[in-house]
This record gives sequence, structure tokens and C-alpha cells, in this order.
Amino acid sequence: MEDVKVDKWEMYMEIHQLIKKGFSKTKVAEKLGISRSTVHRYLKKNPSDMSKWVDSIQTRSKKLDPYKELILSWLREHPDMSAAQVEDWLKERYEDLEVGESTVRSYVRELREEYKIRKETSPRIYEAILDSPMGEQIQVDFGHTKQKAADSKEVKLNFIAFVLSNSRYKYMEWLDRPFTTQDVIKAHENAFKWYGGIPGELVYDQDSLIVVSENGGDLILTQEFQQYKESRNLRLCQVFVGVFLCPLFYIVFSL
Repeated sequence: MEDVKVDKWEMYMEIHQLIKKGFSKTKVAEKLGISRSTVHRYLKKNPSDMSKWVDSIQTRSKKLDPYKELILSWLREHPDMSAAQVEDWLKERYEDLEVGESTVRSYVRELREEYKIRKETSPRIYEAILDSPMGEQIQVDFGHTKQKAADSKEVKLNFIAFVLSNSRYKYMEWLDRPFTTQDVIKAHENAFKWYGGIPGELVYDQDSLIVVSENGGDLILTQEFQQYKESRNLRLCQVFVGVFLCPLFYIVFSL
């Protein structure tokens, strides 16, 4: 713990020296590999406050100390990991652990400072996707809008939209009530008739009118839509968009 005391005093002195030299808080944070909020917190403390704070760190027993090495291993392996993720992972492993969000956040922050583990950010990667051949794919989505009726009252209108991926040719149906699965099936048939055929693929956002749940990678369809799928002899497959930590799920029906 003596090393911790020295490290924190060294950090305190470095921050104040850089500020005196004219560096901004943001630049100081970049130079020292810490967050801007950490810089701000150190600057708010006078030497007396700093001494009391460091002494309190040395003497107090922390609730998360038994999990210190585990948390450190996570932070070193995943520098972009948030305190909220640390809390989730701890509670998944130790169901009886009762700890507040602020306690975890403070503990993670102190570990980052003590072991100089700078929080990194993972940039999103965007990649253009080539359009499918003409007539090959339709994207299907649901939405709603609020409009003024003739009596000036606001009404909510729900819609289902079919968009050809290549030409962006659209077909839509509107209802002044929520769609049912039967409404969705009827809209599909009307769209196929309007387009003059059925495309090779229909791509959906996961929707409760079509999907009940996802079980180990397999999508469980509502009973009515399952029957419709079978009557049309549709082949179900699933597409994962893996550029985000939480993948987006799409349903693709190939005919």
C-alpha cells in the first residue's frame, strides 16, 4: 500500500505541474493516460485533502478487494471495459455478491489509476455492402408515425414497409391500430401481388409479430407465421451483423 500512496502523490504533483505549465485538462489527461474527470478530481484537492484521502485509502478495507486480481485480469485483457460490464460479470459469477454501482465504478477507476490501465475505445467499423441483384431481395420493416386527423386530434398510424434492396422500390400498408400476425401475412401476399412476384430473400428486423424468441441461435417463430412459412415452403436462415458488441439480428427467408 505504500507504493499506492507514492503513486497517487506523484500523480497529484504531475497534474499540478502540467497545469501550471499551461496545458489544458484534456491534454494533461492524454499525457498521463488518465481520464479528464480524474484530472479534475485531483485538482479539486488541496495538499491537506490529498493527504487525508491517501491515508484513508491505506487504512480502509474495500469490499471488492477479494476480487481484485480477477477484475485486473479483465481490465488488462479488455482495456475498453466499462465499470458496468465489470459489475455484470462479477454478479454473473458470484450471485450472492451485493455491491452498488458507485462502489464498482470507484474501485475500477482506482485500479486503472494504480496500474495505469488506460480506458480504450473501440471504433465502430463501417463497411459498404453490395446491393443484391435486381429483384433478389426485399427488406421488410415496421414503424409508426403520429398524424393529425380531420378533427385535429392526433392519431397513431402503424405501417409495414417492403423495399427492394437494389431499386429501393417500395410498397407500404397502413393501419390505425397495431398490426396482428394475420395482418402481416396478408400484407406479404398483397406486396407479392403488387411486385408481380416473390423475391429470393426477405430480410426482417426481429419483430414480435414474427418471432417469439431466440433460443441458442435458433429463432422461434410465432405459430401463425410458422404455418405461413411452411405453406410457402420458405427456408429460414439467420444473419449476424458482427461489428457491434451486441449483434443485430435479422431473419432471412429464402424462397
